Amino acid sequence: MPRILAIDYGKKRTGLAVTDPLQIIANRLTTVATHEIWNFLSDYFQKEDVSVVVIGYPRTMNNEASEAVRYINPFIKKFQVKYPDMAIELQDERFTSKMAFQTMIDGGVKKEKRRDKAMIDAVSATIILQGYLEQKRNNRI
Repeated sequence: MPRILAIDYGKKRTGLAVTDPLQIIANRLTTVATHEIWNFLSDYFQKEDVSVVVIGYPRTMNNEASEAVRYINPFIKKFQVKYPDMAIELQDERFTSKMAFQTMIDGGVKKEKRRDKAMIDAVSATIILQGYLEQKRNNRI
C-alpha cells in the first residue's frame, strides 16, 4: 500500500511526515529548508510510493484562510503542475505548532531540543497527518 506524505510548508522550513506502508500511523520524517523542497520531493517520490499528499492549510478562528496562504497557495499550484497525478488533500493546521511544542514537553524532550524549530515543524507535520488519518477513519463509519 502506498504511503501518505504530509507537508507543513513554511517560509524558511518545511516539516514532513509520512505514514507507515499500511497508512495507520503518522511518523515524523524530516525538516528541509523550503528552498530545497522540490529536490527533496523529487528524490522521495522516486524512492517511495506515495498516493496522497496532505498539505497543512492554515485557517483563522472563524474558519477562513489565514494570511499565510499567500505563500502556501503558490506552492500548491506549483505542486499540481509538477505532480498532476498526485492527489492533494488540505488539512487545517490551526494550533499545530503549539500542539507540537506541548507534545515535546509531554514526551520529555529537553528544553534545549524544544528550541529546535526544525523539530517543531516536523512534529507539526506529524500532527497534521495524524489528524488527517483520524478524520479519514471517522468518515468511514
